[in-house]
Amino acid sequence: MKTAELITFPTKDAAEFPPDGRRLLIYVIYDIRGDVEEYIPYALTRLREHCARILIVVNGALSEIGRSRLAPLSDEIVVRENRGFDIWGYKAGLDAVGEDIAEYDEVLLANDTWFGPIRPFGPIFERMDRSALHFWGMTDHVRVEPNPFTNSGYLPYHLQSYWIAVRRDMFLSQDWIEYWRDLPQMDTYADAVVKHEGIFTEHFTDRGYVGEVAFPTLTDKVENHAVLYAEQLIRAGCPTLKRRPFFQWPAYLDHLAVVGRWTLDAVEEYGYPIELIYADLARNVEPRTLNADAAMLEVLPDFPFAYDPAIPLRMLAVVHIFYPEMTDELLDRLNVLPGAFDLVVTTSDDERAKTIREAIAARPTPGSIEVRVVGSNDGRDQSAFLIGCRDLLLSDDYDLVIKLHSKKTPQDAHNVGRHFKRQQFTNLLNSPGYAANLVGLFQREQGLGLVFPPTIHLGYPSLGHGWWANKPAFEELARELGIRVPIDEISPLAPFGSMFVARPAALRLLVEREWRYEEFGGAEAYQDGGLAHVLERMPVYAAGELGFHSRTVANAEYIASSYAALDYNLDQFSSTLRDSTMEQIQLLRAAGPVEYGTLTDFARMYSRLRRPGAEAILVAAAERILRVRGALGRVRAVVHRLRPRR
Repeated sequence: MKTAELITFPTKDAAEFPPDGRRLLIYVIYDIRGDVEEYIPYALTRLREHCARILIVVNGALSEIGRSRLAPLSDEIVVRENRGFDIWGYKAGLDAVGEDIAEYDEVLLANDTWFGPIRPFGPIFERMDRSALHFWGMTDHVRVEPNPFTNSGYLPYHLQSYWIAVRRDMFLSQDWIEYWRDLPQMDTYADAVVKHEGIFTEHFTDRGYVGEVAFPTLTDKVENHAVLYAEQLIRAGCPTLKRRPFFQWPAYLDHLAVVGRWTLDAVEEYGYPIELIYADLARNVEPRTLNADAAMLEVLPDFPFAYDPAIPLRMLAVVHIFYPEMTDELLDRLNVLPGAFDLVVTTSDDERAKTIREAIAARPTPGSIEVRVVGSNDGRDQSAFLIGCRDLLLSDDYDLVIKLHSKKTPQDAHNVGRHFKRQQFTNLLNSPGYAANLVGLFQREQGLGLVFPPTIHLGYPSLGHGWWANKPAFEELARELGIRVPIDEISPLAPFGSMFVARPAALRLLVEREWRYEEFGGAEAYQDGGLAHVLERMPVYAAGELGFHSRTVANAEYIASSYAALDYNLDQFSSTLRDSTMEQIQLLRAAGPVEYGTLTDFARMYSRLRRPGAEAILVAAAERILRVRGALGRVRAVVHRLRPRR
């Protein structure tokens, strides 16, 4: 890709990077756990050949794990208070180098907000080394007017601050010294942009310094190209991939037709170890956001294409059967698995166990078979799994566990319950070829921890309400278990229905805790807010904390009915509001929640979007309308009773 020189009137001589030049890297890290994600050592290892010295600045805590990962790759580690974002981290690094900076020909300021190298660093350094300049960046951002952070003036054209390289004529200048000496305090992300990133480039070009960008913006639109055109930048040779496309608000990316999966396909195509990306994102991004941004739903066919029989996985099926009459149906599902598996059936009493054993004995089943009567049915399939089968899940004897249970949902309408069961069974074990492909996902992705069907929505108001009353207890339990994966705001990414296929290692945080049946409570506690329903929503977050990512899986037949319903429903919903889906969501969020959907509620909601005082007026009007409606209804009832009967 052609480089673009910044618009400037140079008054200072610029120089190429000397053939025997020395480069200093100041690399800033922030990790909420202090552990340092593994994509960082990968990047630093490949930067080492281009840098004579690597100084790492850690904003915040640095754990022993993190230190062990950084120590072999760095010449010095500075741990400081997490204050001032990466910008003040750069300043701390420069202060630590002090006068020794004169020993170098170029200083590279970089942070940990990117994966790489997706494409090799070498060609970029070689190309930019040949350019006579004072500073250069990897990517840039166009001028924006008005400034979106201040709603006034303009945001200057600028090189993005995650990667800025500066030559000695500039970093030894008085201009440079004064810039960092007078660096203002930065308390918010907006401060970091307005007070540094957005002005750094113009500040120095106005003083006659020459800057260039390695990969200029691809269009003239006011967009963050490093985020929205990540795939195109990779294919153009850019070695860095920003992390933001995978935690950006999905509705925004949808609005701009940004498909994260295409970016990840390009990453794999160029040989970057994609498991490093998934491991970082699983620990640090809201799971439902990641599932949408990275398009992590797999629609699997019924013909096998992704399973390797030469490397079979050791499989354990754990099935809780409360309804013995479903035993044959469950065994039929399990028998589509590729190869042998061990089977453990849990049930609530000896009578059910006897019936189940008889059904199993009447048919061949590969692998060992055990029927266990659990100590209590409190907690149902959740307690049977975590307590009744804890020994097996901690044994390291299995690579995969398949968790099923007999599902009837008698509390729901017949079709609703029938669909829910089918949605669970067919999206996990639809056919021999389908099941082989599902197991093949685990063969192919060593960091894959969990797969399960998409969120049930046909027959259930689960979309937008997936937490129900479970979120407070979920947050408390997550803290207890040491789970710091960001929690989704609206609905969790979870195996609703509590059936899934997982690596036992991914469930370790849930299994290692010693649960007790009395914690689950009796039948009256099996409801939203109870432990069983909280644990139903926990596996993805527990797996993510350990660096395992999750996927949703579905068969084509289910997607046909599911997508058609979603498409129609969203079309109907959107017809009541103008503009795009993203703008509709923003409008409704600004309006606030509507709990009951009455005329009064909607008057209150829309008034919030108008001037102060309008709410009271509109609500009063709506209540008057409702009173008139009520009076009319009563009049109709009296007239109906007085009407002569024939």
